[in-house]
Amino acid sequence: MSTTKPRVIVTRKLPDAVETRMRELFDTQLNIDDTPMTRDQLAAAMADCDVLVPTVSDDIDADLIAGSGDRLRMIANFGNGVDNIDVSAAATKSITVTNTPRVLTDDTADMIMAMMLAVPRRLVEGAQVMARDEAWPGWSPTWMLGRRVTGKRLGIVGMGRIGAAVARRAKAFGLSIHYHNRERAFTQLEDELEATHWESLDQMLARMDFISINCPSTPATYHLLSERRLKLMPQDAIIVNAARGDIIDEEALVTALEEDRLGGAALDVFENEPSVSTRMQKLAQSGKLVMLPHMGSATVEGRNEMGDKVLVNIRTFFDGHRPPDRVLPPRG
Repeated sequence: MSTTKPRVIVTRKLPDAVETRMRELFDTQLNIDDTPMTRDQLAAAMADCDVLVPTVSDDIDADLIAGSGDRLRMIANFGNGVDNIDVSAAATKSITVTNTPRVLTDDTADMIMAMMLAVPRRLVEGAQVMARDEAWPGWSPTWMLGRRVTGKRLGIVGMGRIGAAVARRAKAFGLSIHYHNRERAFTQLEDELEATHWESLDQMLARMDFISINCPSTPATYHLLSERRLKLMPQDAIIVNAARGDIIDEEALVTALEEDRLGGAALDVFENEPSVSTRMQKLAQSGKLVMLPHMGSATVEGRNEMGDKVLVNIRTFFDGHRPPDRVLPPRG
């Protein structure tokens, strides 16, 4: 192994402990003020480093990769999803891509469960009442009535690690578990969760009280919850999405909420993130929509563990071995 430290450029501010260790191990350029890089800045960084450490907010597309020159050898993504990176284009240039899986499952599942409770029990509306300047008038038997969660049906779209973790939490709250997945879950997991598998997403959507989106963003899942599918859902159904914004046709969802064709929604991710429409803001103000700023995995422990994985992937690669979290291009 060469004694020369690899040149690493980090696109966003990371936890202090991660940045300190990164400086110790590599020739590292940090982003101390956390200002998102422009496209031109990303292009310059990719031409000037051995390893780029981007995040979900950086769009590393085929053109950027093609123009990166010959120095860049690795893109070590600080995040589980890699829909922000053209993995196929990277493979064409023999650039290794890694991610940080299996460290955010519980954090994300906890947030999804909180979102699932927040909408029917009107938690955000209640908190806003207590934060206003006007005095709270006091308890009333018919004021701020929500809906019970126990006994309802939850349909999970994507029964992977996070989907299964959500199902376990929801089962403890007395929901019955249903799911749609590209491949059927193991019998042992189905038995544990007493889960019902649906081959047809359409049929599942038409029968659920809650829908939780837990599948990855791919060309096949783009607008998976389309306008047509949203119309299949019961009028009082609630949608929760902490996966990726483009899995739902956001425009169609907003229209459905405005027309009272759905019971509500909770979103931690958005199709044109970080932009959200004024229509969505009005829905949030009226209590029909809970919006969170992409904080489903935002715990101190989770972010530090993500950083540890980035460090291990880079070190393993430059020690001449296959990184444990290498991401390969999709088949076909």
